[in-house]
Amino acid sequence: MGLPALEFSDCCLDSPHFRETLKSHEAELDKTNKFIKELIKDGKSLISALKNLSSAKRKFADSLNEFKFQCIGDAETDDEMCIARSLQEFATVLRNLEDERIRMIENASEVLITPLEKFRKEQIGAAKEAKKKYDKETEKYCGILEKHLNLSSKKKESQLQEADSQVDLVRQHFYEVSLEYVFKVQEVQERKMFEFVEPLLAFLQGLFTFYHHGYELAKDFSDFKTQLTISIQNTRNRFEGTRSEVESLMKKMKENPLEHKTISPYTMEGYLYVQEKRHFGTSWVKHYCTYQRDSKQITMVPFDQKSGGKGGEDESVTLKSCTRRKTDSIEKRFCFDVEAVDRPGVITMQALSEEDRRLWMEAMDGREPVYNSNKDSQSEGTAQLDSIGFSIIRKCIHAVETRGINEQGLYRIVGVNSRVQKLLSILMDPKTASETETDICAEWEIKTITSALKTYLRMLPGPLMMYQFQRSFIKAAKLENQESRVSEIHSLVHRLPEKNRQMLQLLMNHLANVANNHKQNLMTVANLGVVFGPTLLRPQEETVAAIMDIKFQNIVIEILIENHEKIFNTMPDVSLTNAQLHLSRKKSSDSKPPSCSERPLTLFHAVQSSEKQEQRNSIINSSLESVVSSNANSILNSSTSLQPNMNSSDPDLDVIKPTRPNSLPPNPSPTSPLSPSWPMFSAPSSPMPTSSTSSDSSPVRPEEEVHEDNSTPFRKAKALYACKAEHDSELSFTAGTVFDNVHPSQEPGWLEGTLNGKTGLIPENYVEFL
Repeated sequence: MGLPALEFSDCCLDSPHFRETLKSHEAELDKTNKFIKELIKDGKSLISALKNLSSAKRKFADSLNEFKFQCIGDAETDDEMCIARSLQEFATVLRNLEDERIRMIENASEVLITPLEKFRKEQIGAAKEAKKKYDKETEKYCGILEKHLNLSSKKKESQLQEADSQVDLVRQHFYEVSLEYVFKVQEVQERKMFEFVEPLLAFLQGLFTFYHHGYELAKDFSDFKTQLTISIQNTRNRFEGTRSEVESLMKKMKENPLEHKTISPYTMEGYLYVQEKRHFGTSWVKHYCTYQRDSKQITMVPFDQKSGGKGGEDESVTLKSCTRRKTDSIEKRFCFDVEAVDRPGVITMQALSEEDRRLWMEAMDGREPVYNSNKDSQSEGTAQLDSIGFSIIRKCIHAVETRGINEQGLYRIVGVNSRVQKLLSILMDPKTASETETDICAEWEIKTITSALKTYLRMLPGPLMMYQFQRSFIKAAKLENQESRVSEIHSLVHRLPEKNRQMLQLLMNHLANVANNHKQNLMTVANLGVVFGPTLLRPQEETVAAIMDIKFQNIVIEILIENHEKIFNTMPDVSLTNAQLHLSRKKSSDSKPPSCSERPLTLFHAVQSSEKQEQRNSIINSSLESVVSSNANSILNSSTSLQPNMNSSDPDLDVIKPTRPNSLPPNPSPTSPLSPSWPMFSAPSSPMPTSSTSSDSSPVRPEEEVHEDNSTPFRKAKALYACKAEHDSELSFTAGTVFDNVHPSQEPGWLEGTLNGKTGLIPENYVEFL
């Protein structure tokens, strides 16, 4: 497991977990710094002490062999694994050269010592300076904050306002310094992957020329050297894209930190001063507190930001009530009282500001007014996967392949934005779209056309490869076996909606043509992955961890380009039957609540005649008989409206688009495989006893009875977690929200309910029934 990503949003909270993560990064930088110093020392010894060449080389080789890279994230790309393995490969080569006792090493200082020294002084040195500044600002901020909070509330209002302003300025400065330090630490961690290994590679390349058997050794090393060079270049390219993304996110955080807060499992968390009674009086001890509204649990961790260590044992209490403390009843400002079920007396707490107290009061259902900061910042694109969209892409592809397939830097060189927008406005005009597919005039530059193509794909309401499959594609790219990666991505591509898959196939066929001409246009498959990965597989949430996964997005695109004929022209191997897929989804829904970004793919029937429906069911049932157990067959064959599997290879089956209907049927089929976690409610046409209700994971209790007309009962439910809607048919809500008229939906893993007069879908495992 590599180093965890340092999220910018954690800089504001400055939690103990964030400090521990920061310490692990600092320890890794110290280890790298010490290793570089030792490596430089060994290199100089190797140059100056020719008589001790053998022993110096052995020590140098051992040092390389022992060092292990730590990457940011939970997995490594093939390029990173190649780079991490490179030190061991270098050590093997040096051991083989020990017996040759070569007496001359030229240019070692220039190609090895100087770059490493430069990296250590400029990069690691800069990180150490940033740490000093960060520690100094931490101490300054905590000191001023404590002084500010100790001000008497009876002072003049002007003095209090002036003190508040001073604290706000210091807090903002501390926050900016924290962001810059986190950015610098992660930048150095990423840079060392190529700026550290590349000098070693150059040093070894220089040595080969002077060894007696250098030619043979260099020939043996050639294949790995080529692979490593490509890996370093790919890693460098990915670093440039990652760095710009992280820097952009840091700037957004500086401008408006409240809009980029990390989704927390707690209703509220942050620092509070807790009043503790001592023999000599009372004292205020700083605690990092968390509160969970569902369980009403308050956890208090005594923690000193200055020393970065705990000041005592953790304490957990169950909230009974929360009351704002009147200003004239206590010397301290921003105070409120908490009563606990399992602890006698009143716990008096001091928030960091009036706004902070209001938020804590709101979270604990105190007397402060409810504050709702939800903001739908998601903007919808104007582009669509319709006939106009396909026409635009085909026109751009045709223009590129006929006029600019050999242009160097194709798709990497960006066109002038004003001309790109002008071209897009022309292409998106319905009058222009009705013209021929090859109607882009020669007056438009190729870089303008390629930029228009990429911009149109980014204008789609969601990425072409869809938000709900983004994490699945990333997981597939992280598989160790290349064949498994291709197989998994093959399967995922065929789960995409028909238009998405058609557009993706059109694009991948074109990019394969571009890659085939890489000797002229210099656009290899890896370069195209760097360009199109973030466009086709962009994440739904912009975090540092998501940015670190960009390299795996690029790998997905590389696999699609290299295997486009197999992936798009053949059906994937069906490893799971419908019944097995039903069972696996059920187990998954029992174990954890579904994430909003991991939505199940839903299929809806078009209106069909009963004869065509019976024929469809007959085809599906016959195809399942050879792979499904007898129990599964009996369940599936009893379905009155069985839905086809999107991965089915039967050419007679139409692919049903996974779009959401404007209105959902009130009563889903009682035996439908698309409702795995709901009891089998009886329908009017086929009554079923209430005792046949199913699994424990269902939100509907087994002892409930259906209505006299056999319809599904409506109930009230409370939200356990917050959720942001991704579609018009879904509801947005916060933890604790109460819904009316909740009943099963036709979509697996979803309920249908009413909130403030609006009816929509709710994730099933996000609620509990009242």
